[in-house]
Amino acid sequence: MPQPYNILCLGDSYTIAEGLPLYESFPYQLVQQLRTNNINCNAPEIVAKTGWTSFELMEHMASYTFKPTYDFVTLLIGVNNQYRHLNQSDFEKDYHALIQKALAFVNQQPNKVIAIAIPDWGYTPFATKHFAENIQAIHTEISNYNKVCKTICAGSGVHFVDITAYTNTHMQEQLLTHDALHYSAKMYQQWVNAIAPIILSQS
Repeated sequence: MPQPYNILCLGDSYTIAEGLPLYESFPYQLVQQLRTNNINCNAPEIVAKTGWTSFELMEHMASYTFKPTYDFVTLLIGVNNQYRHLNQSDFEKDYHALIQKALAFVNQQPNKVIAIAIPDWGYTPFATKHFAENIQAIHTEISNYNKVCKTICAGSGVHFVDITAYTNTHMQEQLLTHDALHYSAKMYQQWVNAIAPIILSQS
C-alpha cells in the first residue's frame, strides 16, 4: 500500500477557516474529498494564523520544524498585506520566496504546488458596512495582488487556482460566517472542488 499523502497548507485566516471548526477548513475538506476518492492522506499540516501577512508567515516558517518533504503544498497569503496597505513590491519578493520554499518541500516538482488566489473581501457585508467609501480601492488592490501571484506562479510553473469567481460577487449569507467577513464551510467546499482535481489527476 502506498504511503499516505502529506499535504502542507500555508496561509492565514482563509486557511484555518476563521470562525469555523478546523475540520470545516478547506485543507480538511480537501483531505476528506481525497479520502472519498480512495486517496490515503494524513491530516493536513497547517501553518497559518489569522492576520498573518506574507512576511509574518515567512518569519514563522523560519522557526517551524517541517518534514523534509511533502507530497503537495498549498499557499494562500496576501490579504493582510492589502488590508494593512503594505508595500506591494515587498509582497512580490515575499511571495516569490514562499513559492520557492514550497517547491523545495516537493523536490522541485511544480505540479505539486497549488497556490490559491486571494479572495476579494470587498464583496462582503463587513466591507460594505465598515469600508463603504473604499470598496473600489479594495477591489483594485486585491486584483493587483492576484496579478502578482498569478505572474509568479506562471513563471515558476506551479498551479494557480483562481477562486475569485466564487468570492467576487456579493455574498449570500450561507457563504459567510457570523462575522460577515470570513467564509463558511460551503464556500470552502467550492474551493476544494477546484483544488482536488489537481491532486487526483496525479494520483
